[in-house]
Amino acid sequence: MVRSLAFLFVFVCVCLSESAAHQAGSGCGCDKLSRAATEQPVEEKTESAAHKYSRDANERLSEAQGDGKKIQSQMVLIPGGEFLMGTDDPVIPADGEGPQRLVYVDSFYMDIHEVTNRQFQNFVEAREYKTQAEIFEDSFVFEGLLSDSVKDQIAQAVAAAPWWLPVKGADWKHPEGPDSTSADRLDHPVLHVSWEDAVAYCSWANKRLPTEAEWEYACRGGLKDRLYPWGNKLYPKGEHYANLWQGDFPNNNSGDDGYNKTSPVMSFPANSFGLYDIVGNVWEWTSDWWTVIHTTDHQQNPTGPPSGTDKVKKGGSYMCHKSYCYRYRCAARSQNTPDSSASNLGFRCVSKEQQ
Repeated sequence: MVRSLAFLFVFVCVCLSESAAHQAGSGCGCDKLSRAATEQPVEEKTESAAHKYSRDANERLSEAQGDGKKIQSQMVLIPGGEFLMGTDDPVIPADGEGPQRLVYVDSFYMDIHEVTNRQFQNFVEAREYKTQAEIFEDSFVFEGLLSDSVKDQIAQAVAAAPWWLPVKGADWKHPEGPDSTSADRLDHPVLHVSWEDAVAYCSWANKRLPTEAEWEYACRGGLKDRLYPWGNKLYPKGEHYANLWQGDFPNNNSGDDGYNKTSPVMSFPANSFGLYDIVGNVWEWTSDWWTVIHTTDHQQNPTGPPSGTDKVKKGGSYMCHKSYCYRYRCAARSQNTPDSSASNLGFRCVSKEQQ
């Protein structure tokens, strides 16, 4: 109850003070998504304020790059080395962004982009695999992406983030519920994959999920103590470098970057390691269990705590905005239970050898 009231207070105050929202650790609520989180009845919708999202913007589909040919699973070498992980100037201290500590990671290969619907489809067909969202027969979807017919069938929402709704029939093939399809988004990142699903895919591809340290090292692209993979300015030369939320969250996404939900992979510039969408677009699972307590001792190839209840995810998503979920920084982090899935959560793989 105390946590829910605190979250509500942050929501009310966010328009008054960005810094207050940062200190309170506000967010889009996707870290609250678990299969036991739907506790609050959905309020009856009205035609005015309840329609939080531009209908025209919602229905504008992103066009995939190229001529629709299969995008191969390309990897790039991330040369090993030392880097400063985390930050001594945390924006959201409750997330365990600090302290900054010296970490060494060995060389590894990383997918240049997030796993796409096309690639995941190949895996599903080869293994006759069913995702956990398909087994549970539901997944979490941002309300602004849903059709009225789907919303009318939903009676519950996530108490701490009522814009997240559990949707029957939502899965990787049906990102916004049973009346949607990913067939027209084959080169977009796959969604509604749990940590377990991501591990299964990586294993099939002879790869694995990155550790949090590997992910953050790769995100920084060799830059020292910078906010983003490209530096400290969010819009270098006035250009968009990631698929993020523009406008008033959660009421309106202006889509100034060209997208109101996911974008085709490689739509924005790569960092200096050649990695695309390492922040924004979709959150990415890592292999680490979640903790907010970190040693300042020098570490080599850290893998996180031996056990836990939640897994670390990194990078933020198209739902992140500085005023409400400032988690598209390299040092930012969040978490979900391993069986969680949502319409802004995906992954990419790594390996010790080129695959």
